Amino acid sequence: MHMSEEQPVKRTTIILDEEERRYIDKLIEEGREPGIKPLISKMLDVYRSMGIHDWKYPGEYYSGVSRVAFINVEFINILLQFIPEEKWQETGQKIGDAARISLEASLDLQATNHEEWPEVFKRLRVQGFGDFYVRDKYVVIKTPFISNHKFLNGFLEGLLGIQLEEKTLTPPLIYEITNTS
Repeated sequence: MHMSEEQPVKRTTIILDEEERRYIDKLIEEGREPGIKPLISKMLDVYRSMGIHDWKYPGEYYSGVSRVAFINVEFINILLQFIPEEKWQETGQKIGDAARISLEASLDLQATNHEEWPEVFKRLRVQGFGDFYVRDKYVVIKTPFISNHKFLNGFLEGLLGIQLEEKTLTPPLIYEITNTS
């Protein structure tokens, strides 16, 4: 977004307490953030993307009709260990279906529409699922939160309404799109 010469830039002063400023300075010194302005821009992007304004109180966050929880990957891996291996893909499909319905009802994103996949993948990235890309006839997942390739295959099939064939078994995970109907 570019401002025209006629519209002045609005300046805002943010007063940080000493501990907050030390923390930000440390992030910048360690190279984890390029500067305070990009950090604040990133925080605002996360705020807009996740709808943080939907927080009811710490620990309870809704994104439209879905309650969202922050959990660690070990929790998911333990749950998957207690699902028989032959059910991993089917379980992923059912969870993908639920995610698709949530995206449609909450954000008006049609996950089965290929043109909306960049927004769907952005949402998955913001929610911590990993980095999803489409390259020609392949879906690539870099840094997946859940590394179970069969579960993720089913998840993507349910979410996107497609059929996939696994091409790799370890991250980055690559799936060939075999049917999009």
